Order: sequence, then C-alpha cells, then structure tokens
Amino acid sequence: MKLDGIIAFVTVADCGSINEAARQLRLSKSTVSERLTELEHALGTRLLSRNSRQHALTDEGVILLERARRIVAETNEAREDLARRRGEIAGPLRIVAPRAFGDLHLGPILYDFMDRHPDITVTADFDDRISDLSGGFDAIVRIAPDGLPKLATEQLTISRRSLVAAPAYLARYGRPETIADLAHHKAIHYMERGPDDWTFKAEIERVVARVPPRLRVTSCLAMRDAAVAGLGIAWLPTFHSYQAIKSGTLEILDLGLEPDVTPITIAYQHGSPARLRAFVDHVKLAFGDPPDWDEPGTPA
Repeated sequence: MKLDGIIAFVTVADCGSINEAARQLRLSKSTVSERLTELEHALGTRLLSRNSRQHALTDEGVILLERARRIVAETNEAREDLARRRGEIAGPLRIVAPRAFGDLHLGPILYDFMDRHPDITVTADFDDRISDLSGGFDAIVRIAPDGLPKLATEQLTISRRSLVAAPAYLARYGRPETIADLAHHKAIHYMERGPDDWTFKAEIERVVARVPPRLRVTSCLAMRDAAVAGLGIAWLPTFHSYQAIKSGTLEILDLGLEPDVTPITIAYQHGSPARLRAFVDHVKLAFGDPPDWDEPGTPA
C-alpha cells in the first residue's frame, strides 16, 4: 500500500471528482486514477463507486477515509518538521487575494518574504472574483466572515469599514448625522458586493440604508479616489482609506454606529507545505496588531 495512493484517495474523496483532485495534486487525471486502482488492489476492495461525474465512497471507503486522513496529515507534519529543522523554505507558492488589498498591502509583504527566502517562487493572482482554491492555488486570502468548507482557515488581521467623504463634498451637501440622513446624499457603490445597500449594525439589530448611487465601480481604489474628488460618500475599508484620512482629504462620518469589522483570513489545504506555514507566519507578523491602517491616530 503506497502513500501516494492514500493521498490520491483522500483528495478524491474530499473533492468528489478525479478531475478536481488532479488539479489540486497537479497530476494528470490518468495518474490519479492509476494510484486509486493500485490502492484498491492492495486492499482487495473498492473504495469509490465511479460514474462519469461523481465519485462516491463505498462503505469500505467510508471506513478507511478517516484513518487515511490521519496518515496524510501526520506524514505532512513530519515532512514540515524535517524541512524546518533543515531550514528549507523553498519551492513554488501559488496565492490568490483581493486585487486592491494585494496591491496595497499583501504585495509588499510578499516581496519581502521572497527576499528573505530566495528559493521561493511565487504566483500571485490578485483578483476579486476568485473565491476558492480551484485552479491549483495553495492558499486564498479572503475578506469574509465565514471560512471555506474542508479548508484550514487562519485570521491574518482585521478590516474595519467606515463611511467617508471629502471635506468639499460635506461643505456642499452637509454632513449626515443619522442613517436616515443618508437618503439625501449621493453614494459611491462597489458593484461586486451586490445590491446598492449599506447594512449597518446598530446595537443588536441590522439597519439597511439605501443611498442613491452617483457612481458604481468594481474597484475600491476607484471608490476612494472618487470620494476624494468629492463625488459622494463611500463605504470603504480603512486599509484603502487610511492614508486619505490621515492627510485630511477624507473624513470619517460618525453616525453613532459600531464599526463594521470583518476578518481577513487565509485558507489552505490541511497539511500544506512548510513554505506556506512560513508565509502565513511572516504575514501575521508584518501586519501587526493592530494593523498599520488602524494604528492610533487613525479614527475608528
């Protein structure tokens, strides 16, 4: 019974298909199928019932799966421990992250990590539309309150979101003092978030504000720049707006609401390589607590 067959079995069981398992393992579909067949022959039983689309576990497969997962996890942990002892932080790393967050914050940290570990090669896809690890990514950085099924998730830092506007806009249209006042203002909306609504937490309930859009865009950086230009009010994470807030080109609007706080997390497969663990530790340390965009002096 070979280890690569056990790894193939666990991956197919978790993915539900050989195609997806082959993508995650970076192997051909035929290679994954061969490893599964060899494992079944070694055990003398069928582990998966195959059809053209799905691969369901047999009763024997269900019995084996939990033990197989433990074998794979312990093997990966042993590999990581040995790699750390040898000081080996090397090999390919494929990461996906939201575009503007990657450009402004994750990118510089990644470049520093690569400078410290010259044997690391990186593929970094900064794209707001990618939401899972399909395509062979090792890890995905997300700004979302929930995790991804079957993946390990760690919090890197937090994102605080607040309403901001330029002093020139407020001088021209007035400063809103309540949620109801927002109906008389112009909004800069982020198209990828869905409906043009702002949902706030007021004590123990959620309150929805519908503000007429003056501008709708797919870029948070464009939202920030439009707000600085005085086109309207934007609801932005402080990691996008903190420099403009510190310089005075944007002001935070206080409507008596709790700040919107969302975890920034990284999700990855269980038993990921030592280089990914080293990267996660590096990112956490670089962001700090609080992160630099929420340092004292940046209004919350």
